[in-house]
Amino acid sequence: MDTPPSLFLGPVERLATGARWLEGPAWVGDRLLVSDIPHDRILSWREGSTELEVAVAGVEFTNGRTVARDGRVFQCCHGRRAVEELHTDLTTTVLIDRHGDVRLNSPNDLVVARDGAIWFTDPPYGILLPEEGHAGDLEYGACWVFRFDPATRGLTAVVTDLDRPNGLAFSPDESVLYVANSEDHDGFAVWAYDVVDGGCGPGRLFYTGRRGVVDGLRVDVTGRLWLSDHDSVAVVDAEGAFLGAVDLPERVANVCFGPDGWLYIAASTTLYRVRTSTCDAALA
Repeated sequence: MDTPPSLFLGPVERLATGARWLEGPAWVGDRLLVSDIPHDRILSWREGSTELEVAVAGVEFTNGRTVARDGRVFQCCHGRRAVEELHTDLTTTVLIDRHGDVRLNSPNDLVVARDGAIWFTDPPYGILLPEEGHAGDLEYGACWVFRFDPATRGLTAVVTDLDRPNGLAFSPDESVLYVANSEDHDGFAVWAYDVVDGGCGPGRLFYTGRRGVVDGLRVDVTGRLWLSDHDSVAVVDAEGAFLGAVDLPERVANVCFGPDGWLYIAASTTLYRVRTSTCDAALA
């Protein structure tokens, strides 16, 4: 593809393989943690390694994770139908697993705002796909994006008009929330929502996948989106214009930024990376 050279500063590197479906990459301390959902484990990779090591098994099908500005790590758990904190010893604490009197579906991806609130998507994959969780019902009857305030334990539905909300990220100033919808309505797409008083205004179509399913995404300090687009990582500017992409030999689930501008790519069975000239807005 015709990609501006300033986006990607080198070729895609294949780091390690051996998973079944990688998701939720996050650079934590001196290593990358990533979920291998069907194998019910969290894997890790360190600089110089050619293998993915098992960090912890029997994790109840974790999916997306993120690192907050204070260094705390949060993740989504299909099996517990919960958002939880991942501690340095890799134990967990469930933060929220219910919406009123009913259980959440299977939280998928999340981001932590500057005020400490955790925003997360809640599609049904962990209760519909046997290899990704446990069979169950959509107990509140839909799939929403929520805002959870750890200080008050308040849970608010902020986006209710998407069938399968999946990856999400804020613009650098947190005035816009981007949400990938992994249900095909004339194309898989990212929707943009203005953030108003701790909630969201009406959604607007921001980007339609060029290759297929749009899943995980990150926003850099310039406001560009780096997102999974089937078997590629696409880069889109703050107006939704396509800037370029790199192709992968398998479907991409999610991405994250690590040290020195590296973009790490969780693509089905294998972890890849490519060097960029930017970094994650959520950690700046």
